[in-house]
Amino acid sequence: MQVPLYQAKAEFFRMLGHPTRIRVLELLQHGPVPVRDLLADIEIEPSSLSQQLAVLRRAGIVVSIREGSTVRYALAGGDVAELLRAARRILTELLAGRNELLAELQQSDTRPPRVPAADEPSVATSTR
Repeated sequence: MQVPLYQAKAEFFRMLGHPTRIRVLELLQHGPVPVRDLLADIEIEPSSLSQQLAVLRRAGIVVSIREGSTVRYALAGGDVAELLRAARRILTELLAGRNELLAELQQSDTRPPRVPAADEPSVATSTR
């Protein structure tokens, strides 16, 4: 039985849903990177990085390239880099909208409170 497309997409995004995996993919956008450089940039235990790289390899998103004793990782295709760029654009738009709202809120906080005119009735305070 075939998995519905929406379910396959959800599983794909769930697989991407780990900060270390996203960081690895970001670092690989510019070309193959040796494992030692990934470790230096991400600052996690080698066993943890190995686990995350294995998940990405099994998903077919990254490939490993052995050059003597050095193992380098690379994106399996350019679509992943485009997905990361699209995510950056979406987040930028979302955060820009939040910044505009924050600026409006901050601006409303800096306005002086409205003082009622002399002929306006005052608001009574509640009594206990």
